[in-house]
Amino acid sequence: MGDALLDMKIEDWKHIFKLDPAKSISDEHLDLICTSGTDALVVGGTDNITLSGVEDLLGRIKGKHPIPCVLEVSTMDSIIPGFDGYFVPMVLNSRDKKWMMDVQHQGIKQFQSLIKYVEILFEGYCILNKDAKAFQHTNCVMPDEEDVLAYAYMAEHVFHLPVFYMEYSGKYGDKELVKRVKEELTDTKLFYGGGIETLEQAKEMKQYADCIIVGNSIYTCFEQALETAKINEERTV
Repeated sequence: MGDALLDMKIEDWKHIFKLDPAKSISDEHLDLICTSGTDALVVGGTDNITLSGVEDLLGRIKGKHPIPCVLEVSTMDSIIPGFDGYFVPMVLNSRDKKWMMDVQHQGIKQFQSLIKYVEILFEGYCILNKDAKAFQHTNCVMPDEEDVLAYAYMAEHVFHLPVFYMEYSGKYGDKELVKRVKEELTDTKLFYGGGIETLEQAKEMKQYADCIIVGNSIYTCFEQALETAKINEERTV
């Protein structure tokens, strides 16, 4: 496990910026992201994820900044050492067992000898935007409210996952559903991602989610996205 993760436990993270290695970001913007007050950076995306893209982004971050940096694994080919931790999604509402079990099995089989040396966190994903690339790529079914609550229950009580991730992927989600899901969970942490572009939206979703993830808006409305990290200024000690 990288030293940076020792500064704050993952379960205490409140705000994460998610960077897509398939998208371009200037050094200036990357420096501002790294020094914004966010708890961590996650590197990950859905398509066009290459080893060189991941390697380049990791080098630019770790070359200058001590911030915790985690790879969210989307393809086996883009896994490289050097990250402080690795998030492994398990897509609970996929129609295909591949995205719930088979990809994870292959990864463990291939990298089992290294797992004890790094921080690995399995995430129970529920993708809630039918127009999202991730929804289509993993062949998801659109769940209703009761389905989502059942997935949350399974994440905690069946699979004992540390994280349940409500992923709206570019679309601002249903805050009342986020609230209901949070009420369903006791030990499993609730991560929320999707459509957060302003500090007000960040505060609204942070009322219910343990941690919010801000990604797409980094590339569409950078200044507003940067402001979302200010929710950590209100962190209670």
